[in-house]
Amino acid sequence: MNELVAILASVTTVSLIAFVGIIFVGAKESWLKHVLMALVGFSSGTLLGGAFLHLLPEAYEANGANTFYYVILGIIVFFALEKFFYWRHCHEEECPVHTFVYLNIIGDGVHNFIDGALIAATFLFRFDLGLTTTLAVIFHEIPQEIGDFGVLVYGGLSKRKALTYNFISALTAILGAITTYFLVYLQNITALLVPFAAGGFIYIAATDLMPELHKKFRAFESVVQLIVILLGIGLMAYLKIIVGA
Repeated sequence: MNELVAILASVTTVSLIAFVGIIFVGAKESWLKHVLMALVGFSSGTLLGGAFLHLLPEAYEANGANTFYYVILGIIVFFALEKFFYWRHCHEEECPVHTFVYLNIIGDGVHNFIDGALIAATFLFRFDLGLTTTLAVIFHEIPQEIGDFGVLVYGGLSKRKALTYNFISALTAILGAITTYFLVYLQNITALLVPFAAGGFIYIAATDLMPELHKKFRAFESVVQLIVILLGIGLMAYLKIIVGA
């Protein structure tokens, strides 16, 4: 029972990180517009870094060469989802809410489910390892949630809705933890979800977010975009190498 309390406390703390975007809620619209494109670029970097530096190496250890089939499956499924959301919400040329908003929420939800399952599994294996894993997850969630908030607002959601949906997506960490605690054998399913989520992250970054960056083509804006993408990737690399997240 003490393990369950520790697990729930840890994943609840991780879920609350979704509200980190609140620091931008009071920002002036004119200032926020300048920041949003940088956040979109930063999110692209963290998604790519998270996929290639965190999720795929972990998935390869569990699945070997089969990992890449699940990555492809993730890309195809997210493509199909985007087509569905576009057909459902965007019959006209102008979309009030871009389809990548929904994909980002779904992809982040899968990722958070995996984080919750990972935290629960490590607590069940060894208590101190569970605490270390929780700390590592917190470190890599902070930059990702900031980027996610920027993507949701840029995609058409109000700041309040962006915070709310980001938090709802984060709550899947609790679901993942509880599922793993009571049904430990589902860790095998989690091993398959990791490369699937990686495929989703790659799809969102490469086909939705980066094309948005191409809409700003001035030299200074392009340099800023490249820098923030590299910062996102670099931060995830730092967490991988130094913290071991």
